[in-house]
Amino acid sequence: MKAQKTVSRFKATLLALTLSALLSGCATSGNPKDPIEGFNRAMFAFNEGLDTVLIKPVAQGYDAVLPTPVRTGVTNFFGNIADLFIGINNLLQGKPDQALSDLGRVAINSTIGILGLFDVASEAGLEKHEEDFGQTFGRWGVGDGAYVVIPLFGPRTVRDTVGLVLDVKADPVGGIDHVATRNSLAALRLIDTRADLLPADKVIEEAAIDKYAYVRDGYLQRRRNLIHDGNPPREADY
Repeated sequence: MKAQKTVSRFKATLLALTLSALLSGCATSGNPKDPIEGFNRAMFAFNEGLDTVLIKPVAQGYDAVLPTPVRTGVTNFFGNIADLFIGINNLLQGKPDQALSDLGRVAINSTIGILGLFDVASEAGLEKHEEDFGQTFGRWGVGDGAYVVIPLFGPRTVRDTVGLVLDVKADPVGGIDHVATRNSLAALRLIDTRADLLPADKVIEEAAIDKYAYVRDGYLQRRRNLIHDGNPPREADY
């Protein structure tokens, strides 16, 4: 229990430091979407360094050692957990049909799919969605706020940072009392997610003159598309 409180306190501290930097008015850029670019670039460099020396090598080893069916099973398992909260967010966004589909995915994959290891629901025609609390706030009309890079968590906006707090609080993995089990699952999910992103590394490196700006612009555009379900308004209207 003490270790769990320490981890929760650490996460809260990271988020608080980021929000504090936003409120301090340390503007270093003329870009209205990225008013604290100096801070963000520093945090981006920190995250890149951590990824280079630790996370990416472990993910590459994970990808090389585990057979594809095993890795797919791990991805499906955590995706099944996420589907529950995706369904809740779709319901909060006023999309009951999609919410029902998401909850149906959880029911099918948790049973026939053996705790989510097999994605039977997709084969049955139930589409997988991608929703979180930040997107829900966006659908409710909450503005993006400034772009911000959070240590360890990566790119966000102010709105998505608040949503991230709720995502972390609602995460059932973080609520597991057994410390070793909780930490092992959290680490496995992190490495599995990073391994899934390995193919994108080469694309980004080849396409980006300024990797920071490339990631920032890509993130903001992708979030707009997600919030508006692939049909965002024109930039001026937005």
